[in-house]
Amino acid sequence: MKSKIFTLLVFIFIITSAGYSQDYNSAVGLRFGSPTSVSYKKFISGNSAFEVTAGYRGYSGYSWFNVGAYYQLHNDISSVRGLKWYYGAGANVYFWSFDNNVNINNASSTSIGLSGVLGLDYKFADIPLNLSIDWIPTFFLNGFNDGFEGGYGALSARYVLD
Repeated sequence: MKSKIFTLLVFIFIITSAGYSQDYNSAVGLRFGSPTSVSYKKFISGNSAFEVTAGYRGYSGYSWFNVGAYYQLHNDISSVRGLKWYYGAGANVYFWSFDNNVNINNASSTSIGLSGVLGLDYKFADIPLNLSIDWIPTFFLNGFNDGFEGGYGALSARYVLD
């Protein structure tokens, strides 16, 4: 069911974006995914950008706060002005909190993860709004959840600063 909703969102995102976009330099907003995060994206050249995120996710028995930074390369999709696809890599630091005896393996309460990034990015022409949808697979180097994690997707909405 989640994959059908995700596919529908991507389809609506692409269809409604045709012909209404332009580039931007920096933007701040929210990533609606796992975890829900604050996001700041800054372009450092024509097609390369840094994105910094900070997020929180709570589950029954445990929760985490994370901080991440990603380097991204953006490429135009020529058929839709302002729509770009991007890829990149980055790193995250996770701070885990466990309730009762959830941490059975006595894993570290701090984890480091290396991540890939793949997504679509769009800027509306007439309003200062940027939307993106992406997937971030992560390999945890240590701690709780160590090893490869299939990744999380998110829909981001950001206010364009300039």
